[in-house]
Amino acid sequence: MSSPNEVPQTATTAAFFLQAAIAFAVSLATACVGILYLPIDPWQRGFLAITLLFLTSSTFTLAKVVRDRQELTTVRARIDEARVDKLIAEHDPFNRVAG
Repeated sequence: MSSPNEVPQTATTAAFFLQAAIAFAVSLATACVGILYLPIDPWQRGFLAITLLFLTSSTFTLAKVVRDRQELTTVRARIDEARVDKLIAEHDPFNRVAG
């Protein structure tokens, strides 16, 4: 049962996913083409290519860490909320008055 304070999770639409994938592919491809056509030495071009590879892999890692932290917080918040709901449901305010 959901509470009024709970923020609903919305799924990513297929159009948004496609737009993000296309934007990533275009930006990576244009960066690669730019590195290939720069008027620089091959070792400088290699350095830029490795930097681009490291930047891309770091971006994926950061996105995964941020997502995992958000999911952990959401699960923890739901567990805490369920515990409080259980305590409230089991609490009998008239228990001490009657006894």
